[in-house]
Amino acid sequence: MLAVAQIDYIRHEVNQKGETYASVGRKMGIDPRTVSKYANQEEFNKKEKQKRKSPVMDPVKPILDKWIKEDLKKKKKYQRTAKRMFEQLKKFHSFKGSYRTVRDYVSRRKKELTATTVDAALPLEAIPGTAQVDFGTAPFKYQSEVIDLPYLVMSFPYSNTFYFQVFPSENTECLLEGLQRMFHHMGGVPKIIRFDNLSPAVKKIHSKGERDLTDTFERFVLHYGFKYEFCNPGKGNEKGHVEAMVKYVRNNFLLPENTILDLDQFNKTLWKQAEEDRNRPHYEKNILQTKLYKVDQENWLMLPEKEFHCARYQDVRADKYGMVTVDKKQYSTSPRFAKQLVRVCITYNTVIILNDRNEVVVKHSRLYGIKRKSMIWQPYLDLLSKRPRAIKYSSIYNQFPTIWSDYLNDCTEEEQKKALRLLGELLKNDDFSLLNEALQTASVHGHPSVDQIKHCFYTILNQNTSHTTIQPKVPLPRVPEITRGLSHYDTFFQKEDQ
Repeated sequence: MLAVAQIDYIRHEVNQKGETYASVGRKMGIDPRTVSKYANQEEFNKKEKQKRKSPVMDPVKPILDKWIKEDLKKKKKYQRTAKRMFEQLKKFHSFKGSYRTVRDYVSRRKKELTATTVDAALPLEAIPGTAQVDFGTAPFKYQSEVIDLPYLVMSFPYSNTFYFQVFPSENTECLLEGLQRMFHHMGGVPKIIRFDNLSPAVKKIHSKGERDLTDTFERFVLHYGFKYEFCNPGKGNEKGHVEAMVKYVRNNFLLPENTILDLDQFNKTLWKQAEEDRNRPHYEKNILQTKLYKVDQENWLMLPEKEFHCARYQDVRADKYGMVTVDKKQYSTSPRFAKQLVRVCITYNTVIILNDRNEVVVKHSRLYGIKRKSMIWQPYLDLLSKRPRAIKYSSIYNQFPTIWSDYLNDCTEEEQKKALRLLGELLKNDDFSLLNEALQTASVHGHPSVDQIKHCFYTILNQNTSHTTIQPKVPLPRVPEITRGLSHYDTFFQKEDQ
C-alpha cells in the first residue's frame, strides 16, 4: 500500500489537473494500473486481518489463559508444563486437539502476558496488583506520656486501598516485619512495590541512580519474589499515592492520640479498620473499592511456603561486665562472656544473645526511647550462687542495686549463697523494685536473714498488712547492739595492748 501523501498526490494530479494514468505513473515510477486504482478508490477504511475461528481451540483458550495467569504468580518450579495442561484438558474438558497445538498456544500466551507485565512497569498507578510503601509519624499516649511513633503504610493505587501498622522505629527490622505481616494478612505479595529511598532498604545512592541495598532487604526481596522500584532522590511525588494515604491514615485513624497499652494488640485492631474503609466508591472510577481490591488480589504473587526471618546478625565484643552495645543500647550476656565476641540476633522487638553453637544465652526485649540498659540477671546469679567468694572480686558486683550490694557485702559466705539463691528464685522480669522494698522493710531492725527478706517480699506481693510490733508486759534487759564483721575484735585487742 502506498503512503497517504502518495495517494493524495495521485488523486490531485488525475482528478484535479486531468493528468493521464501513464504520465503520473512515469513521474512516480509505478504501474499506471496502480495509479488508476487509487485515483478511483471510493473507500479508505482500514481492513482488519480476518481471524479464522478454531472450533477445537477456541473453547479451551479461556481455560488455558486462566491457568497461565495463575502459574505466572508462582515460582517456575511450581508452574504447570504445557504437557500437563494438555493432559488436564483431555481428562476434564474432553479436549480433542493435539498436544502441539496446546504447546504452541501456551508458549505464545506466556510471552504475551510476560511482555505486558514488563512493559507496564510505569505508570505504577494504572496497574492492578502493585503497591507503594512509606512511613508516617503520629502521636500516641503511652504510659501517661504523649510520644511520636512511626507507622508503615502500604497503599494499592489501582483500588485506592491500604493497610498500616504502628512500630517503635523506622529501622530495617520494623520495615520488613511490617511488610511481612501485611503480605500474610493479605494472602499474597504485590508484584511491584515502589519505595522512597528509605535508609532501612538503601545504604547508598550512586551518581547514575544505582543503589546499594541493605543485605537483609535484598534477601527479603528474593524470598518473596516481588520487584522493587525506588523514587529518584528528592522526588517523593513519584509515589504520590502512598504520600496522600499516609496523611489520610493519620487524619482518619490516628488523631487524636490513641492510647497504647500493648503495641501488638493495638496493631491487630488496625486490619479491620483498613478493610472497613474500602466500602466506598473510588474517587474517579465510581466503583466500590472493595471490588477494585479484588482485582488487585487476583494479580498478586503467591506467598512462599515459609515466612522470612526478619532479623540481622551482628558480632559484638562484650565489656568487662559482660555487656554488649547494640544501636547505642546496652544488653547483658553472661559473666563468662566478659571481653569476648558474642553473636547477636536483632529483630524489631528482641535482642537475642547466642553462643558459638548458636544456642540462646539470654533474650532481651529490644530497647527504644530513653532507656539505655537491659539487664537479665539469671546467668549472673546462677554462677555467683555457686561461687559466692568471687562476688566481691567480680566486676558484676557493681551492677547490683546499691541496697543489695551493701547487704551482700555484710553477709557471711553462707548468707551470700542463700541470698543469691533467693534472688534467683524471686527475681521476675529482672525488676528489683519489689525485692528492694522487701530488703528495706526487713532491714528496719538491723541486718535481716534471707527468711525475713522472703517473708517481707510475699507480704508486699500479696498486699498483706505487716505484723505490728509485740509490746512485752514485763521490762526486758538492755542488750548491746550487735556489730557485724571483725572490726570489734580489732578494738578489743587495741584495749588489751594498752
